[in-house]
Amino acid sequence: MIGYHLVRLAKFSGREVRAKFWPWVGIVIGLNFLATFAVMLPRVFDTVTRMQQFVREHPDQATVTSGPGHYEIAIQGNHPELMPDIGGLAATMEGLMAVTIVLLAAAVARRLHDTGRAGTWGLLPLPFLFFSFAQMPKLFTAAEPDMSLFGLLFVSNLCYLGALGVLVLLLARSGTAGENRYGPPPEL
Repeated sequence: MIGYHLVRLAKFSGREVRAKFWPWVGIVIGLNFLATFAVMLPRVFDTVTRMQQFVREHPDQATVTSGPGHYEIAIQGNHPELMPDIGGLAATMEGLMAVTIVLLAAAVARRLHDTGRAGTWGLLPLPFLFFSFAQMPKLFTAAEPDMSLFGLLFVSNLCYLGALGVLVLLLARSGTAGENRYGPPPEL
């Protein structure tokens, strides 16, 4: 299955059945989650470590509350040095998303072709994704919270999820019986 799709990463023509498409999507999304976890976990631990160091150095500005299944550090004041590098994190997440898009793009186009639709339907969620990735760092690096940008990003993310939902529904449809304008029925 993996080899089948890897050799077809640039093949946007033809058709693809659901039985070959969905396992590939599951593998790619699963790898994306694992990579995201591998990227995020060290950054979270680094941030918590810096916060714990701050607590030791400035006990008058911090409160630690803990209990069974609960650990909280509350720090008074503005301390941006304790936050993770949002720009670097966003760039890493953009890179992971770009790899995911590359791995899925041709398969999505072929699957849409099997349902009789143009592969360009696969682009539906991308403008919202790109907009959100471009604007998100501005939200976290601003000195003051920009609630209008937050609202805009919220709407953009809702549109992204809606567009992604429509795309998933299109991809889940049955293929057209017999030949269509994208070629003969794919082999199982």
